This record gives sequence, C-alpha cells and structure tokens, in this order.
Amino acid sequence: MRGGFGDIPTTKLFPLLTPADVDSLHQVARTVDEARRDGAAMDWEWFPEHAAFSGRQVGTPIILGLDVTEPAEQGDQLEFLLQVVWTDQGQLAVDAAVNVACWCRTDHATHDVDALTVMVSDETSLPEAFRATAVRLTGWLAEPHDADYWRAKAGLPPR
Repeated sequence: MRGGFGDIPTTKLFPLLTPADVDSLHQVARTVDEARRDGAAMDWEWFPEHAAFSGRQVGTPIILGLDVTEPAEQGDQLEFLLQVVWTDQGQLAVDAAVNVACWCRTDHATHDVDALTVMVSDETSLPEAFRATAVRLTGWLAEPHDADYWRAKAGLPPR
C-alpha cells in the first residue's frame, strides 16, 4: 500500500508500540517529508503482510519504506531509501541508503554508496532507530541530487 505517513496503520504494523512511540514515528516522518527539495509529497509504502516475522525467506521483508527517486538522464539512477525490515534472524532493523546506478566494467546493477543500519534491540527502540536513520536521510537529501556526485564520493566510476 502507498500514501502519506498519516495513512499508515502504524499500530497494525508495529502492535507493541506505545502511543508515545507512534507519535514519535509521525514526528520523525514529518521531518523527512519536509526535507524533500521539490516540495512533492513523500510516498511511503507499507506491507501489512510483513508485520509479523514469518521465518527465513528469500529477500528482505520490508514492513515500511520510503524510496525517493531523483530524475536522472540516460539510464542513470539516484535513490534515497529508508526502510523498516526484518533480518534473517527475525530482528527488526531500520536501513537508510543512497543508491546509484552502476557504471563499472562488471555491471553490478546498483551500488549503495552510503548506508546506515540500526538494529532494534533492548537498548535501541524502533522510534530511536527510525530517528537515527531519518536524520541521516534528511542530511543526504540536503546534498547534491546528482548521481555522479555520489559515485565520486564513493570512489566509483563515473557515468
């Protein structure tokens, strides 16, 4: 499902959150929404079928995510990602990444040129992990929106 953060059934996706935790997620999401340079609304995506860990499976089950794709020329790609996911061991994690198209001799398809994963644990709550990754994401969104800039920063071949 897709829509604004206010449309997300937060308590259905994360039933153990307190009302204060849910409020915290919404406050953080507002800061992410406001970081979009072009003023366009953020299009969040959620997967209620992934709310409970279903054991080992192929791929990473995304519960909640945001993919900010920037326009690019000639088959290029620049994406800013924020996702709440299940790890293979059934632990919640919040991932953020800057992703660019690959222009290496061996086509890797894409590269994460900067990334942050925060594991949810007894020491780090979901709202804390969400806030930490959102801070990183909003910082990235303030950087140039040019895939070549990010490739150079990561030492990857230019387009």
